[in-house]
Amino acid sequence: MNNVAIRARWVGAAAFFALVAGCATGPNANPADPLEPFNRGVSRFNDTVDDAVLVPVATAYQKALPSMVRTGVNNFFGNIGDVWSLANNVAQLKLQNSAETFMRLNVNTFFGLGGLLDVATEAGIPRHEEDFGQTLGYWGVGPGPYVVLPLLGSSTLRDTAAKPLDMYGDPLGHVEDIPWRNSLTVLRIVDTRSQYLRASRLLGDAALDKYSFTRDAFLQRRRSQVYDGNPPDDGGGSDGGGSDGGGSDK
Repeated sequence: MNNVAIRARWVGAAAFFALVAGCATGPNANPADPLEPFNRGVSRFNDTVDDAVLVPVATAYQKALPSMVRTGVNNFFGNIGDVWSLANNVAQLKLQNSAETFMRLNVNTFFGLGGLLDVATEAGIPRHEEDFGQTLGYWGVGPGPYVVLPLLGSSTLRDTAAKPLDMYGDPLGHVEDIPWRNSLTVLRIVDTRSQYLRASRLLGDAALDKYSFTRDAFLQRRRSQVYDGNPPDDGGGSDGGGSDGGGSDK
């Protein structure tokens, strides 16, 4: 069984456990977060791991490597991510976004030293990040309840169901050399965490309830992503909508 299959089954098991834990909801539960007692427990576990492992490693990474090197690493992984974004832009029938993402991939891969340089952005070609959860939302699949996954963090039922395919679509998961694949995966995690060190410190200092603030910010951001930054002002909880124009191409 390859690494991608193992991760996919693990995420599926986590999602099932989250649903089973729904019976623990309290009488004053947020309608978007019926699994709040379970989610808070997982969130505390994730924060413990983050404080003990990710924050120290990301801090050391940030201090050890010059900004120029870290920018190159971030550009490299961004270029890899554009591969799956292209597939999801095509799946959402976003012709302009698909064309621009295809151009980004070619420009950065061939003229940006394999993606280390973000030549495409300098040339005015925008990035259109999309994942399979957004694709499901575009075609009308509602987000479902908020879920906090062990180690993976904030999600929704829809996004959790989409994660196995997102993992399969990740080009890193198809690197056959296991040591290289694992090293690149760890590097991407550390690089990503290092970008949010300052934000997480500010959040910890400012938020009266870090869990609620994180949940509300995540749900609002995902809704905005599904609607390409223009969610309808309908007050509803659903963020899907290829049929009602919510995910229309810009």
